[in-house]
Amino acid sequence: MNEPRKPMLSVSEALAQMLAAVRPVADEEIISTLAANGRVLAKAQVSGMNVPGADNTQMDGYAVRAADCASGNASLTVSQRIPAGHVGQPLLPGTAARIFTGAMIPEGADAVVMQEQCELAGNVVTIKHAPKSGEWIRRAGEDITSGSVVLPAGARLRSQELGLAASVGLAELPVKRKLKVAVFFTGDELTMPGEPLAPGAIYNSNRFTLRALLENLGCEITDFGIVPDSLEATRSVLRESAQGHDLIITSGGVSVGEEDHIKPAVEAEGKLNMWQIAVKPGKPLAFGEVQQAFFIGLPGNPVSSFITFMMFVRPFVLRLQGVEGAIAPRAFPMRADFDWPKADKRNEFLRARINDAGGVELFRNQSSGVLTSTVWGDGVIDNPPGQTIAAGDLVRFIPFNELLY
Repeated sequence: MNEPRKPMLSVSEALAQMLAAVRPVADEEIISTLAANGRVLAKAQVSGMNVPGADNTQMDGYAVRAADCASGNASLTVSQRIPAGHVGQPLLPGTAARIFTGAMIPEGADAVVMQEQCELAGNVVTIKHAPKSGEWIRRAGEDITSGSVVLPAGARLRSQELGLAASVGLAELPVKRKLKVAVFFTGDELTMPGEPLAPGAIYNSNRFTLRALLENLGCEITDFGIVPDSLEATRSVLRESAQGHDLIITSGGVSVGEEDHIKPAVEAEGKLNMWQIAVKPGKPLAFGEVQQAFFIGLPGNPVSSFITFMMFVRPFVLRLQGVEGAIAPRAFPMRADFDWPKADKRNEFLRARINDAGGVELFRNQSSGVLTSTVWGDGVIDNPPGQTIAAGDLVRFIPFNELLY
């Protein structure tokens, strides 16, 4: 007698199981800060200096003693000129220093008056403003104090983090090694672009989509190409791809048809921890292990593969890389400018875009094979199971830029 079919896992249950299994990479390396874009920081970084290093001016203008300008119409002798990168002389009472943005405040000065509030005649400047002490001055250590943590361990290094590291003189950074990911694609119908398309064949778009998504995340990719629809061929490539890789990702062959060999192949070569999720598109998603490598089998339908990568593979890869802190994409409440009257029992991810009226509208065809929806759209609507949508309702909109990197 057949065992009763287990209920499908919800999106949150499936993701929680995957993330609970993560073993982050341990190996580290020291690399140039210039080469660290997209990497994951292995150790917290501490500043050895104050930023700014000294009091400096936020404006082009004149450094003065505020007490000398209390009248709001003071005439002062210009005693010196201080460009950025130069150190001025102490400012004598009754004088002003011409100063330029970023230059150090000379000793004795306690305010800067912007040049628009001044009139220069020869060597005398008239200050037509009564500044307060500290006006337009950036104080030493205002941004960063010496000894403070500027970047925590587990941070993903973007342009902002690299600029911050450079601002405190960090020429090199300790990072986690790149994640090594093997990919292959199953299906006798798959053909590469540039090759003749036989009757019944399709071009392998998933190879291009998934590789680009992994590149966005900074992975080192080994591509085992297209694998024939046979159990032995699938098992053979699984064994080979498990060698020297942290993660194996496949596309296709995870359903229940006679030519779908991923599930039995993984069960024969390793273990399958999870299969089938209550998500639309993308129900047949497999998660397990083959030897020392994790395994994620994505659906073959192009949109299903794209959506399940963003929702499951991306957070799993980030944790595997050693990223700490929040990894969940941000969702924004947006007004639905459409009707979606038929609820589904699965969690739907509907391709949508923001319109000129400030609402979101749906792509006309939400089929799992319609890749044009992913190019047309700005993101997806995260629609819970059993939920209908009427025009005017607020929906959870997740922009693609929260999901692709």
